[in-house]
Order: sequence, then C-alpha cells, then structure tokens
Amino acid sequence: MSPVNLESYLLVGAALFVLGMVGFLTRRNMILIFLSAEMMLQGVALNLVAFARYHGDLGGQVLTLFIVTVAACEAAVALALILMLYRRRKSLDVSLWQELREPNLEPVVDDEPLPAPPPPPELPHLPVAGPKPEEQPHETSHV
Repeated sequence: MSPVNLESYLLVGAALFVLGMVGFLTRRNMILIFLSAEMMLQGVALNLVAFARYHGDLGGQVLTLFIVTVAACEAAVALALILMLYRRRKSLDVSLWQELREPNLEPVVDDEPLPAPPPPPELPHLPVAGPKPEEQPHETSHV
C-alpha cells in the first residue's frame, strides 16, 4: 500500500476551493453562499495541513485551528444574519435585500436565468369502473 503524496492532497484542496468559489459566485440563496464559503475555507485548511505534514512543521496545523475557529464563529454570525433577514423579507434570495446597500448606490436588478416553467397540462380523469356496490349491514351475534 503506497502512501498518498502531497500532490493528491493539494488537488483535493484545490478542488474544494474551486467548487466553493463557483458556488459562492453563482448562487443566490444565502445559505448556499455561506456553505460555499465554508467549503473554500476547508480547501485552504486541507492544503495547510498537507504542507505542514510534508515539511514536518506544525505551523500549518496551527493556522488550520485558527481557520476552524473562525469558521465556527462565522457560522454562528451567518445563521443569526440569515434568520433576521428572513424574518424581514420572507426570502433567502440575496437580490431582494437591496436596503442593505449604501444610500448612494443604485439598486441592482437581477434577471432570472431561466423563465418560469409553464403550468403542467391538466390530466384526463377516468370514469368510475362500475356501479358502487351496496353496503351489507354487519350482523353481530351475541351469545
């Protein structure tokens, strides 16, 4: 069994970072944006730990502990922010929160990437397959 080399860890860390960046830049849901930011942080942490292990130094692992601590604090603040903004707007769409901008900035209007799908066609209703049988009274015998 061969040990995994440094390049493998760096590729996985880079893949996590790139997937997080793509998710951060393309999503409009606030929860998915914060999850993408967390994925980017985990990719950096994996690279730091891989470099620390490769060089036999604990510096990368100490920085990773700081990253995990900051990520936990960010998650708590993000959850509070998401809950407060959802209570105000009843949506997690980032484009609806235009009042958070500075007063002198023009609001940005986002176009929907795809038009709304048409309503599904009404399906035909089948007739009943015959007359409904009469209900028989249940006889009970008392002994």
